[in-house]
Amino acid sequence: MDATERHQLILEQLATRGEVSVEEVSQRAGVSPMTIRRDLDELDRLGAVKRVRGGAVSVLSRGYEPPFAARAKLHVEAKEQIAAAAAERVHGGQTLVLDAGTTTLALARRLRGVHGLTVATPSLRIASALADERDMRVIIIGGVVRAGEHSVISSHALEHLAQLRFDLCFLTISGVEAHSGLTEWNLDDAATKAVAIASSRECVVLADASKLGKVAFARVAPLDRIDLLITDAAVTADQLAPLRAAGLSVHVAGIENPSREGPPPWE
Repeated sequence: MDATERHQLILEQLATRGEVSVEEVSQRAGVSPMTIRRDLDELDRLGAVKRVRGGAVSVLSRGYEPPFAARAKLHVEAKEQIAAAAAERVHGGQTLVLDAGTTTLALARRLRGVHGLTVATPSLRIASALADERDMRVIIIGGVVRAGEHSVISSHALEHLAQLRFDLCFLTISGVEAHSGLTEWNLDDAATKAVAIASSRECVVLADASKLGKVAFARVAPLDRIDLLITDAAVTADQLAPLRAAGLSVHVAGIENPSREGPPPWE
C-alpha cells in the first residue's frame, strides 16, 4: 500500500470513527508503525488530522467541512472517474465556470489542451492549473481569498459572477439530498455556488457517492436547478432512488449509458 492509499485509509477511518491508532493502521496497511507515524505527522502538518499519543484524531467535528488537504486525499479514484466523465461534456469555444473543489480541480487538469475555452473560477488552484494554457481565457473571480481553501469569497465575488454568463457550470457540493437539494457547510461558499448556477445555462454537479443523501448546513439550490449529477460507481440503488424519483438526471461514471429510470445497471 503506497502513501496515498495509506493516507486515504487513515482519513476514511477518521471520518467514520473520529480517531485512529498507529498500531491498527499499521496492521491494516501492512507497513511498520514508524511508517504510519510519519504518515500521521505529514497529515498533521497539512492540517488534516491532529496528532495525539499513539495515533490521531479528527481536527473537526463531523458537522463541519474537512479541510482541503484532507478532502484531496479522499475518494481520489472516484473523483478522477467523475472528472473524466465531466470532461467529455466540454468542447472548444464554450464558456465555463468551475467551482472551487477537489473534483473540479481534477476536471481542470483534464481540460488542458481544449482550444478556445473561457474558464472562470473562484479557485486559485484551478486558475494556476490552467494558467499556462495559451489558447484558453482564464478568469479569476475577484474577492477575498479563503485561507486553506485557496478560493475566493465575499460580496465582490458574487457581484463579479453575477455579471457573467456561462454555457456550463461545474459544481462541487457537500450534500445532495432529495428534499433539501444541494447544501454546503460554508455560508460564503453556498452563496457563491448559488450565483454560479443562476449565471449558467446548464449546471452539472460533480459529487462522489459519499455526498449523496447528505445534508449540510447551508442550502444552495433545489434539485430542479440542476441539469445533471455525475457520481461514481460506488453509488448504491438506495442512494439513487430518491434522487431519480425527484426527477434528477444522474450519470454514473464508469457505467455505460446508465438509465435514468429503473434500477442501476450494475444490479
